[in-house]
Amino acid sequence: MKIAIPDNNGEVNQHFGQSRSFSIIEIDNNSQVIDIKTVSAAGLQHQHEGIADFLRNQGVEVVIVGGIGQGAIDGLESRGLKVLFGASGSVKDTAEAFAEGRFISKRTVCNHHGAHHHR
Repeated sequence: MKIAIPDNNGEVNQHFGQSRSFSIIEIDNNSQVIDIKTVSAAGLQHQHEGIADFLRNQGVEVVIVGGIGQGAIDGLESRGLKVLFGASGSVKDTAEAFAEGRFISKRTVCNHHGAHHHR
């Protein structure tokens, strides 16, 4: 199984839509992390379906995020990706917690997009 986590210098990026890179983590049948690679998603910021397609093309099934907006959730889920919420700290620790069944998804949705004011 492959999972993806938005990466900010080894830490979970708390703003999914601004992520310029993702860690793609492979987990074996024994619930062990066997590979972590970081891939660039530069240019895809706030392109929800583009990010989803990019991750699907990497073989990802599950995306673990910190903060994320509803548009990004919809984009990921529309492409068949499962979204887990509320991650923080290091990407490696988050991946290991998920692999070992210790990660608890906590729905954390960013709603700041409605706060943009244009004059």
